[in-house]
Amino acid sequence: MNHTMEEAVAETPVRSRGFKYPSSINPNKPPQPNQFPSHLDAPNVSSTAGTLCDILTRTSPQDIESALSSSGIVPSDECVNEVLRLSYNYPSSAVKFFRWAGCGKKHPAHTWNLMVDLLGKNQLFEPMWDAVRSMKQEEKLSLSTFASVFQSYCTARRFNEAVMSFDVMDRYGVKQDLVAVNSLLSALCSEDSQTTAGIEFFNRIKAKVSPDGDTFAILLEGWEKEGNAAKAKTTFGEMVVCLGWNKDNVAAYDAFLMTLLRAALMDDVVLFLQVMKDHDCFPSLKLFTNALDVLVKRNDADHAIPMWDVMVSGGLVPNLIMYNAMIGLLCNNAEIDHAFRLLDEMAFHGAFPDSLTYNMIFECLVKNKRVRETGRFFAEMVKNECLPTSSNCAAAIAMLFDCDDPEAAHEIWSYVVENQVKSLDDSANEFLVGLCNLSRISEAKRFADDVLDRRINIYESTMMILKDAFYKEGRSGRDRYDSLHRRWKAHLNL
Repeated sequence: MNHTMEEAVAETPVRSRGFKYPSSINPNKPPQPNQFPSHLDAPNVSSTAGTLCDILTRTSPQDIESALSSSGIVPSDECVNEVLRLSYNYPSSAVKFFRWAGCGKKHPAHTWNLMVDLLGKNQLFEPMWDAVRSMKQEEKLSLSTFASVFQSYCTARRFNEAVMSFDVMDRYGVKQDLVAVNSLLSALCSEDSQTTAGIEFFNRIKAKVSPDGDTFAILLEGWEKEGNAAKAKTTFGEMVVCLGWNKDNVAAYDAFLMTLLRAALMDDVVLFLQVMKDHDCFPSLKLFTNALDVLVKRNDADHAIPMWDVMVSGGLVPNLIMYNAMIGLLCNNAEIDHAFRLLDEMAFHGAFPDSLTYNMIFECLVKNKRVRETGRFFAEMVKNECLPTSSNCAAAIAMLFDCDDPEAAHEIWSYVVENQVKSLDDSANEFLVGLCNLSRISEAKRFADDVLDRRINIYESTMMILKDAFYKEGRSGRDRYDSLHRRWKAHLNL
């Protein structure tokens, strides 16, 4: 296999290892500044590793090995690994450190893997393969080494070479088994718009290595990232033919359904959910949480209701946050009967309603002028110690007056006063306007006086409504309004 790179490799091999590094790269000038974490921004760096990293980053390239030897430090294997993890921005210096730290001993496999990964992530592929060959000589190669190679090539968008690396694995004594296949697919599909390359490799290798649920989950997650619902359906269909229905393939089901969901294919989502349920297979609760979030943003109650019903009947237990999101969606679409159904089942699932739950339903009842239910539900809220909001109380008082039920409005006002629901102003003004609209002038006068006694604000717009109503009563009405107006002006000046 021909592995090329722009910079020629021009250093002496590491003794007994055949490992080279490129001298033309300035160790103090990374290919992409701040591309990788360094010892300056990583937390909890050991003092020894910090000292060694300082030498690697601040010493001129030709003096690094002598500076390391002069430090008097004999790094442990753990320290060597720590330094390498923090030296990705300085590949030439890291190689010199690797050689220096390996004098008189052999590095463990994990340290070699770090070196392979460091070189690959810096797109130094010829030195990377030198390291791979040296690892083979020391019998330290593993699938982890090739997984790093796959990822480095894919990150560099050299996808053909990632596949070629898989093709030569067996020559290096590493099996081309299912784990290796899934590792390469994961590297391919993690990059944008490369799931097609993953599918091409999959189609070539599937006769030799049988796929499993993880294989299809990787491919479906790739289609999800690309938003390709049509290809996702094809891959999902092949998975069912190949593997049948298996409740362990949750990740694949999640990725497939999220792809359909984001493509707004909600009829398909509900259909496949029902089919999965019929085969005793189900996605995760996380999928439903994400799906519900999407449906709430789209204000799509029509599809949320059947999706919810399939979810609950399939044994998944929604939490309070999900219940509130669903009830809020239903209330926004005036689906009050469905909202009540969910409210009734909450306790059964251990998700006890809170003030938000009750206030969303209460607001919906008020907006839709469900007069009798508003009064009953208000009583239930209070009984369960879920306090109505000030704005909901004011809106309910206005609606009840408008629907000729001032007694129920008075009950809410009495509750507002007794419990000092903040603020009292909106509810008081709505009550005053309601009395005026019913031409109950005497009650309005008494109520207004009581409001001012309680130092509650009467709005100027409300005073204009009171004036019109009082003046219609003739001189006596005007006198009562003038008296009230003087008190109101005095109240404003307090």
